[in-house]
Amino acid sequence: MRRSSYPDNEVTSINWQAFKLILPYLFEFKNRIAFAMLCLVFTKIASVYLPFILKDIVDSLDAKVPENMQALVAPFGLVMAYGLVRLSIVVFAEIRDTLFGRVTERAIRRIGLKVFRHLHQLDLDFHLNRQTGGLSRDIDRGTTGISFLMRFMVFNIVPTLLEIVMVVTILYVNYGIWFAFITLGSILTYIAYSVYATELRTRYVREANVADSSSNTRAIDSLLNYETVKYFTNEDYESQAYDKQLATWEQAKIKNRLSLFALNGGQAFIIAMAMTAMLALAALNVSEGKMTLGDFVLINAFMMQLFMPLNFLGFVYREIKGSLANIENLFGLLDKAPKVEDVDGASELAITQADISFENVHFAYHKKRPIIKGISFKVNGGKKVAVVGTSGSGKSTLVKLLFRFYDVDSGSISIDNQNTSQVTQHSLRQHIGIVPQDTVLFNDTLFANVNYGNPAASKEKVMQAIELAHLTKFVNSLPDGIETVVGERGLKLSGGEKQRVAIARTILKDPQILVFDEATSSLDSHSEQAILTAINEVAKNRTSLVIAHRLSTITDSDNIIVMSEGEIIEQGNHQQLLALQGKYSKMWQLQQSVK
Repeated sequence: MRRSSYPDNEVTSINWQAFKLILPYLFEFKNRIAFAMLCLVFTKIASVYLPFILKDIVDSLDAKVPENMQALVAPFGLVMAYGLVRLSIVVFAEIRDTLFGRVTERAIRRIGLKVFRHLHQLDLDFHLNRQTGGLSRDIDRGTTGISFLMRFMVFNIVPTLLEIVMVVTILYVNYGIWFAFITLGSILTYIAYSVYATELRTRYVREANVADSSSNTRAIDSLLNYETVKYFTNEDYESQAYDKQLATWEQAKIKNRLSLFALNGGQAFIIAMAMTAMLALAALNVSEGKMTLGDFVLINAFMMQLFMPLNFLGFVYREIKGSLANIENLFGLLDKAPKVEDVDGASELAITQADISFENVHFAYHKKRPIIKGISFKVNGGKKVAVVGTSGSGKSTLVKLLFRFYDVDSGSISIDNQNTSQVTQHSLRQHIGIVPQDTVLFNDTLFANVNYGNPAASKEKVMQAIELAHLTKFVNSLPDGIETVVGERGLKLSGGEKQRVAIARTILKDPQILVFDEATSSLDSHSEQAILTAINEVAKNRTSLVIAHRLSTITDSDNIIVMSEGEIIEQGNHQQLLALQGKYSKMWQLQQSVK
């Protein structure tokens, strides 16, 4: 079963460290936050004052039956005041939401961009082991968690706590200790039960999240491999595997819903008991003449105001815990250090001759399985050197090391006598162009995919690159021309067409060093000849390193390096290697015999 590489954190306790991670992004708008907090205080003051107006309205109406219009002025004046105060609550709340919303959105934008940039800075090994679906969900949940945490902490938890303190104080001062005790006791009981019940049901929420990530990863993985699914007629197999993931999610959701029923039921019971006790005590005081009818209404209004936001406490508590875990998970991505980093004071690569030198290079993806074993060779500027060998001999690994996707274990790789480990990765890759074996295109137009080689290039430069890559005839045959959308990963194009797009993209980049990683291995003879023509034109007066499978494509190379099990076993030009009657000669004869 394919699982997300990034499972949800087990949310067992609130980790307030997440707040420290967010605070620097929020403090960019200190004045805006201060004004939002001021509006929050005004909102709560107005909210707490509202029941007093309601009490005065009831008491004024209950005092005597109005005999003339003048007697109606006081209660109607209070009604108007009630309306104005309620309006002010809404206005202050909207101003607060608007002000703080901008802060939250900017923080999410800053953090989202930072994570995106950081992911692009991580090494190739990280991206080979990650799974897009799970990673995407982690980023999405992290940013959503920041939004939720800010919204509910600022707009729900803090205001509710402020209101509880104000209301309990007012009840104690105006109506005695029992009213304050029942209110505070019921609220504390409510909070304790909500936290306890939420803790019990957290594992069901976690199970649902893990199942959600797994099903999402499975779906994306399957859709990205659409062609493979079709080739092997495994639509039913994929559907069953996806449904199995969804079934796990469904069961977790069912348990989640049952536990939610228990939570809501317990909360409703506590609220009902608290309201009954408060109103019974208030009714007793009214009947004894110690309180007015308005006081009865005021106490009822206070209790309603307090318990309405607390009604969501279980949900808020659970979501805040989840949000903090998701935020921590998001920032955990930022804590992942790339295995390949620029050294302090790394210089920019300066190209003069574009000489490439591998000197006693050793490398292994895993310590127990060495891939490159003490390889040394040189590619002189403007020359073409080919590397051939059996599968698994380490040919493509040389390309990854040249691009510094991995650091060598020992030895060195230099360009114009500059060690690639001492220059910036950006400047190194800026000077190298590649036509890979499997060209992956963006789901965009042909023009955009070619233009990706140099986004700052003019349209004329792009069209010139298309011409040099022998793509013009193909482009003209399309109804939408260069505006044709190539589909996800370029699935709408043939292998040869994609390779020519890759060549055009590299031409537009205009690098001094070119790498061709088995660029024609999967093409037919006609397409291969077209691609070779384009490659030879592009490679003129440039340093070229060619990883080849078909020996017929590299017979004109200045030097051919033959590899086996991570070592160089032969090298020379085509004629010299044939004369050796060694490995290369046998490979050549074998390929010629199967033509």
